[in-house]
Amino acid sequence: MIKFLDLEKINNRFRTEIDKRIAKILDKGWYLQGEENETFCENFAKFCGTKYCLGVANGLDALNLIIKGFGFGNGDEIIVPANTYIASILAISENGCTPVLVEPDINTYNINPDLIEEKITNKTKAIMVVHLYGQVVQMEKIWELAKKYNLKIIEDSAQAHGGAAHVGCNNKSDLFTSATHVDIGSDDMSSECSLQVRRAGNLGDASAFSFYPGKNLGCMGDGGAITTNDKELYEKIKAIANYGSDRKYHHIYKGTNSRLDEIQAAVLDVKLKYLEKDNERRREIAKYYRENIKNAKIILPQTYDENASVWHVFVVRTENRDEFQKYLSDNEIQTIIHYPTPPHKQGAYSEWNNLSFPVSEEIHRTIISLPISPVMTNEEVKKVVEVVNEY
Repeated sequence: MIKFLDLEKINNRFRTEIDKRIAKILDKGWYLQGEENETFCENFAKFCGTKYCLGVANGLDALNLIIKGFGFGNGDEIIVPANTYIASILAISENGCTPVLVEPDINTYNINPDLIEEKITNKTKAIMVVHLYGQVVQMEKIWELAKKYNLKIIEDSAQAHGGAAHVGCNNKSDLFTSATHVDIGSDDMSSECSLQVRRAGNLGDASAFSFYPGKNLGCMGDGGAITTNDKELYEKIKAIANYGSDRKYHHIYKGTNSRLDEIQAAVLDVKLKYLEKDNERRREIAKYYRENIKNAKIILPQTYDENASVWHVFVVRTENRDEFQKYLSDNEIQTIIHYPTPPHKQGAYSEWNNLSFPVSEEIHRTIISLPISPVMTNEEVKKVVEVVNEY
């Protein structure tokens, strides 16, 4: 069986380094808010190109804390893609805000920037962009809307660790002044350059990451992080996440408890060094799939930039999904559906069940994810292609 994601094989590559880091923690006897957390957060902020990073308990907490940090609440609206994983929407509603759903682009599965402005009202406070399946959202139009309507941009980067967007160098900073521009490939930031690269996590006012074990950068339990360039926001969220305390036994907010523990931080710091290489392997596999899967029944994912996606999952569409999934299973290929039911059709949001979002519904009805991971062999990749083509 070709596994959808072989976590044991993925993590065994780092076993020796991880064992050493965990042994160091055990020897110290310090398990929360220590050196490992500080080191990882510094390194991850640098990786994303941001000034600050705060480790938290999970990705949902990260989104919740960002919204709390901005002070959004009852009556406030936050725009969010209609086809996202439900966590994006839960964070909005859990803060008393109203999620305003926007259809995605049928080709990239990310929010359609052309449909956002018509949903903006005088109650709109933010646009939440979700870099779904690992492909970074095209941000230029969203930056323009944020500036025009004085809106915050919240990134849900839970599936896009290391994903990057190419943006023009011609005064883009004045569209989004709080972002730090990072050219990954060059130190030349002169006006002569036509493009620069900015990673997910550094494309909005604040970004939420999940380090769930199956992510491109995953820990060995739950974990999350927030990245931002806004010092005031960072300090506020840091306090809220620590029982609302800015110093011991001094509570200035009605806070919560959300921390990334030392063991998970150490695991993540080890794996962060290999993330770029692992993402490059995912891109190689995705490219091979896109160039060699040739079956009229299978619709392949599209990307506006080959380097914009880190291919957290490789999603294809087909009309007879259940039949196709059984066929692949019969041929020893494991698949997963991300995700079978759109948020507006879930029981948790029964008030939306009568709404119609045809593009989202089409995506959720037909998508299925093929195996993709940095430890897949070339033989496994070729077998997937051969089996898919024979369907």
